[in-house]
Amino acid sequence: MQQMGWAGSNNDDVLKRAATHEFAALITADQGIEYQQNPDTLPTAVLVLIASRTRVQELRASSPRILRIVTGNVRRRIYRIMESNSSE
Repeated sequence: MQQMGWAGSNNDDVLKRAATHEFAALITADQGIEYQQNPDTLPTAVLVLIASRTRVQELRASSPRILRIVTGNVRRRIYRIMESNSSE
């Protein structure tokens, strides 16, 4: 978010900005977003990465699942991307 100039923005603002920039989805490791947002009113899809660590090396294994979602018929909902083979 820092690279986009969105550092310090709350989840509502980040979701609105992502939708304004026509992002296919917002990818986050913030598991709290699932409880802070109403899935019925999301302006864009949200992919929540569920992992014990959020370093790029550990998250790389989730890349195929992320790509499958964002290049498919992505809906405005919350997707949970698990660290293990069970996903979405």
